[in-house]
Amino acid sequence: MDQHQSFTEGKILTPLIRFALPVLLALFLQAMYGAVDLLIVGQFGASTDVSAVSTGSQIMHTVTVVIVGLSMGITILAGQRIGEERPEEAGRVIGSGICLFAVVAAAVTALMMLFASPMAWVMHAPEEAFDQTVSYVQICSAGTVFIVAYNVLGSIFRGIGDSKMPLITVAIACVLNIGGDLLLVGGFHMGVAGAAYATVFAQAFSVMLSVLIIRRRRLPFTFTRRSLRFDRAVIRRIVVLGLPIALQDLLVSISFLVIIAIVNSLGVVASAGIGVAEKLCAFIMLVPSAFMQAMSAFVAQNVGARKPERAKKALLYGIISSVAAGLIMAYISFFHGSILAGLFSRDQAVIAAAADYLRAYAIDCIFTAFSFCFAGYFNGCGRTVFVMIQGLAGSFAARIPVSYLMSRIPGVSLFGIGLAVPVSTVLQIVLCAGYLIHMEKDGKKGGNPA
Repeated sequence: MDQHQSFTEGKILTPLIRFALPVLLALFLQAMYGAVDLLIVGQFGASTDVSAVSTGSQIMHTVTVVIVGLSMGITILAGQRIGEERPEEAGRVIGSGICLFAVVAAAVTALMMLFASPMAWVMHAPEEAFDQTVSYVQICSAGTVFIVAYNVLGSIFRGIGDSKMPLITVAIACVLNIGGDLLLVGGFHMGVAGAAYATVFAQAFSVMLSVLIIRRRRLPFTFTRRSLRFDRAVIRRIVVLGLPIALQDLLVSISFLVIIAIVNSLGVVASAGIGVAEKLCAFIMLVPSAFMQAMSAFVAQNVGARKPERAKKALLYGIISSVAAGLIMAYISFFHGSILAGLFSRDQAVIAAAADYLRAYAIDCIFTAFSFCFAGYFNGCGRTVFVMIQGLAGSFAARIPVSYLMSRIPGVSLFGIGLAVPVSTVLQIVLCAGYLIHMEKDGKKGGNPA
């Protein structure tokens, strides 16, 4: 059965939202994936187990972010080729992408296994939990091939306009991970190692399921054994598109770690407060994140089909929809942040600190509706280098310096430090709006606006 979706004809808003919803649910399950993992270990293990899984999962999350960003090159390029109605070229993109990421998986596995201990040291893993942290990273690293395959397959599905399949696979992985944690951590008392094995098994099963489904479906691209080869031109294009996204995501993650380090200097209550708030922010920002991914796939197909005006309308509709959701999340975060924080902590001082930080994030809920949709649009147009530049500008020209300067003010609250986040987003919006105007002028002069 043909499940892929073409975005080049018919309505815009309905298929865009229909595509974004499964992406949203998949992102939600991914956020839950780590939260539930830590919760089960906390219920059945010691405090050292919790520390090891928390630190180890942060390391693995950083690796995953880079892989997801790089795999966006496949999503964009395959989407463009499908939009151009060149199924054989789309098959070459996917085949070359698989070959590229096979090498990436081997390299990442070797590096992670070799440098697990130094990375745990860089993350300041507590001495009593150090060995367990290293063990967690090494076990998960042994399954890197599944982490890579899991995300590459997701990028392929999104590129052909199918966001439901990645949702199904992440849902199955989430359920299996929870079941594996309960069995290995709760039943066999394997602690950190059990949590790591459960994670690897869940992702391996999802990969095998995805491959079986792909083989039984009619796909909008031509794929044969000949497609599986190192086509240098195609691989170069995938890397050119995906590497800026991967680099931006990596450095943006680092910038938030720097903010956490700045807040840590203010004391344990502030440290715990921002820790709780950041967990909540992962859920608060789900809607704009989903629209960013959906926008990339939607715009890529229309750019390939040479329908730039349709792509621009998708940007407008995406912003309007995301703003509507952002206003709701802004209201909840600003006026009811203490209720949200109470889900993760019972300490009233910590809850108050987290709620204070969330009030600043409430402002950002509205601004990210613009910046994330802009990023998705430019990614779909293949302008990923600009997306990287504006993301790094927001992080290192605004977010880090503003948060540092605010932290130097005597008696500053987390709200004051948190204002660095919306300030950086406003800078990114200004840069994106300026670049969009530049693209329009370039298009009128005879260039390609997309």
